[in-house]
Amino acid sequence: MGDSEQIVVRVEPGIASLDAAAWDACANPCGDDGAPIRPRNPFISHAFLKALEDSECIDPSTGWLAQHLVVDDGSGSILATMPCYLKGHSMGEYVFDYAWADAFERAGGRYYPKLQACIPFTPVTGRRLLVAPGPQADYLEDALTSAAIELVNQIGASSLHLTFLTREEWQRLGTIGLLKRTDQQFQWLNEGYGTFGDFLDQLTARKRKAIRKERREALAEDIDVEWLTGADLDESHWDTFYDFYMDTGARKWGSPYLNRSFFSRIGETMADQILLILARRAGRTIAGALNFIGSDTLYGRYWGCNEDHRFLHFELCYYQAIDYAIETGLKFVEAGAQGPHKLARGYMPKTTYSAHYIADPSLRRAISQFLTRERSYVDMENEALARHAPFRRGDFDHEPEA
Repeated sequence: MGDSEQIVVRVEPGIASLDAAAWDACANPCGDDGAPIRPRNPFISHAFLKALEDSECIDPSTGWLAQHLVVDDGSGSILATMPCYLKGHSMGEYVFDYAWADAFERAGGRYYPKLQACIPFTPVTGRRLLVAPGPQADYLEDALTSAAIELVNQIGASSLHLTFLTREEWQRLGTIGLLKRTDQQFQWLNEGYGTFGDFLDQLTARKRKAIRKERREALAEDIDVEWLTGADLDESHWDTFYDFYMDTGARKWGSPYLNRSFFSRIGETMADQILLILARRAGRTIAGALNFIGSDTLYGRYWGCNEDHRFLHFELCYYQAIDYAIETGLKFVEAGAQGPHKLARGYMPKTTYSAHYIADPSLRRAISQFLTRERSYVDMENEALARHAPFRRGDFDHEPEA
């Protein structure tokens, strides 16, 4: 790489124009031995983001205009990237700012459009300042951040939101003046268990009994469970799972974000990073849970069914995920957004992080005051939930480094 003054920052209106290997070298860099330098996150990969765009789940018609920031060395070689979208609404983000938009517009301001640095429809922690490790990594992260703020100001957007950041990025962005926000999710930690029974042995007797009962009842009606990944996945599986996804989405939020084409595309390009857990009864598939596989984490994403069986959701989404993590040596299971009910099943509270640049000084002051109170509340809630952990030992400390 040449002198840092030679870098060029540009906006790309779609990821298809960017070289996949160059993007992934920033997003999920590997060492000379091919091993990930950092834990590999499938959602920041070129393949995942391209599937969203190629399937037109991400499209101006859906209120998402790709504006990816790219730093190159002046000759076109990519040094850093940031997945960004210009948005005309706040749907599909899972870090809620509807109240901010309402307050600003009541005061005569215009909140939309705004710039969002995120993985659409995916409330999963991961890097947003995609820079490969190296001596100029800090400089390139600053360049990305400055360019994003400059873009907001140039186009007259109200704000920049970087959501589901790593803790390291969150702290760094806070030091340069972005507003810091926190929230909560739940995560299961593999303490080197050899079997699911080893995990249960760490729980209180009452919780062990409850989980065993749930697992028995979930599969009581001759229900079999199958794990599918890689070459085992085919279009018939995606047809079946898409029906589940649509049913759950319609019942929960009215208009599911993903279309059928998206699932085919990830099946073509990411099959080895996908775990599809299916439940069958009497030769018929009745439920499914879609997961993505990172280098140290199993990420639970979507679930659906066409028959109601008590505790089957818990079995497929939580307990089967734990089984898979133990069998394959994964350290964490991320079970998605929401869900204090996950605590009783061994998933502990974990803080999530976002950072925000608000262009209007008055709105920025009001949000800053609100976030100070909100962060304190999140801390207190996490502490309170941790005190109700189902584990036997009182010194359980789950919060991992991001």
